[in-house]
Amino acid sequence: MIKSIIALIISIIVVHMAYIGYIRPEASTLIEAAQQQGHTAPRDVVVILKDYEQEICFILMLWGCFLIASNYREILKTNYLFSVDLIAEKDADHFDVHRIINRLDEQIPEDCLSSPLIRTLRSSLWRYVTTNNIQNLSDAIESNLEALAIRQDSENTMIRYLIWAIPSIGFIGTVRGIGQALSQADQALAGDIAGMTDSLGIAFNSTLVALLISIFLMFLFHQLQRLQDSQILDTQEYCEKYLLSRIK
Repeated sequence: MIKSIIALIISIIVVHMAYIGYIRPEASTLIEAAQQQGHTAPRDVVVILKDYEQEICFILMLWGCFLIASNYREILKTNYLFSVDLIAEKDADHFDVHRIINRLDEQIPEDCLSSPLIRTLRSSLWRYVTTNNIQNLSDAIESNLEALAIRQDSENTMIRYLIWAIPSIGFIGTVRGIGQALSQADQALAGDIAGMTDSLGIAFNSTLVALLISIFLMFLFHQLQRLQDSQILDTQEYCEKYLLSRIK
């Protein structure tokens, strides 16, 4: 949670500095030049991005990318465990569960002890030691995998919220821009449509940017979910190959 809050603060600082240092000054310069020539605001990138709704969307995008990247890292840093036989015994005919559990506690790197595979192995082996029943061992593996799926789903809650919130912020900009445009209807009827077109630009630009960012985050999120599903399947296959088959 502390890392997430720090990442949010850094995102706010970085995006706001970019806006006050380049985007808004450059957009103001282009808009003033167009007004002096009697034209409407140009469709440059800085003009499209200049409003507050777009700034908030970029802040949330950076924060969401941090949350997704953190989950990527947690999965990928322990993926090598699936290629290692963690419960191999020198004597294949003698399966000492206590010694295997102690080896998992002592020889596994500390940053990998909380990985789903190690937690599933330890929990299942302890269940087998307690009951000496292979069905209970199988049930323990299944319950651990279900708990892993629930935990991953709960950890993704904030990412889902951001993917929902970004288009909503874009729609807020749309409502604000349309409201400004309607308030300038009298000027448009008098022949001055510059103010109305600029306000409509705010409406459409905010929605455009928000939807593009949402599509990008949704792609990253689906890749994360694919990795998480693969982790659950790999854990199940590992337990069946290296644990259940040997005890049977």
